[in-house]
Amino acid sequence: MKMLPGVGVFGTGSSARVLVPLLRAEGFTVEALWGKTEEEAKQLAEEMNITFYTSRTDDVLLHQDVDLVCINIPPPLTRQISVKALGIGKNVVCEKAATSVDAFRMVTASRYYPQLMSLVGNVLRFLPAFVRMKQLIAEHYVGAVMICDARVYSGSLLSPSYGWICDELMGGGGLHTMGTYIVDLLTHLTGQRAEKMLMGGGVCSTVTLNFNMPGAFVHEVMVVGSAGRLVARGADLYGQKNSASQEELLLRDSLAVGSGLPEQGPQDVPLLYLKGMVYMVQALRQSFQGQGDRRTWDHTPVSMAASFEDGLYMQSVVDAIKRSSRSGEWEAVEVLTEEPDANQNLCEALQRNNL
Repeated sequence: MKMLPGVGVFGTGSSARVLVPLLRAEGFTVEALWGKTEEEAKQLAEEMNITFYTSRTDDVLLHQDVDLVCINIPPPLTRQISVKALGIGKNVVCEKAATSVDAFRMVTASRYYPQLMSLVGNVLRFLPAFVRMKQLIAEHYVGAVMICDARVYSGSLLSPSYGWICDELMGGGGLHTMGTYIVDLLTHLTGQRAEKMLMGGGVCSTVTLNFNMPGAFVHEVMVVGSAGRLVARGADLYGQKNSASQEELLLRDSLAVGSGLPEQGPQDVPLLYLKGMVYMVQALRQSFQGQGDRRTWDHTPVSMAASFEDGLYMQSVVDAIKRSSRSGEWEAVEVLTEEPDANQNLCEALQRNNL
């Protein structure tokens, strides 16, 4: 019988708490768990009934039964573990990096090992609403794309204690935490990349992120064209042609989530992202299912996923936004093609702190 790859999970936060039961529901075996400390790893391992746990990276990466590594940890650690995992021969699904330099190093590693899976886990891409929206845009439902508008309203992302999410240099803040994935999603949907804080092809994009809005989580993405518009409200898709008097429901996502999940994880993760995680894990199972080797995979089921190259692009756009905010001028999006001098990066970081 052909088996799915064993999984090593890095992280003990909300995402990891949700991911472990989702992996098991699709037939994956979670062979190892990594935590920042031995105590954190032990606590979640006992809660999730995971036999092997550790605070040492190599213990997971060198585990003989681990062939797929899922990395859900603070951004400053993502590059180190993902690059090392690829070098050892493991398939990798991870969160975004902390900086463009880290993202570039991840891209370099993925190019060395093209046969291995190297995906950035932007779960929004897997939602049926956005899969269908991309198809309809390609079929000219909206005509020529003119405007993209995205809005995300949420309560504070900050925790009671100081952590990486409070520090820009560690990949923290709402712009990096959620803004990167919105940037990636808009490019994925339209096929246009940001050039100078404007989308290519004459497309104008507006993204509003507000993390001072207690109450229901709001996530809306609209694409307007010469012939109509498409709107994804949460996980449902609506559309309206210019000739129509009102919009129509094109896709309703009726997926029920929560069964078998721990209480803490789903409370901390918006429903939209929970659904995206479910669809992503299902796609991973389809990708590995039926393969002759536990490390081989089929690209088709995960063709909508973000690559490490996409991860570098989304980080580059965020960097340009930050530069534009500081300078008060339009700034070009510059995607790294070679690793910059380390001393130059240090000088720039010190200058930002002084300002």
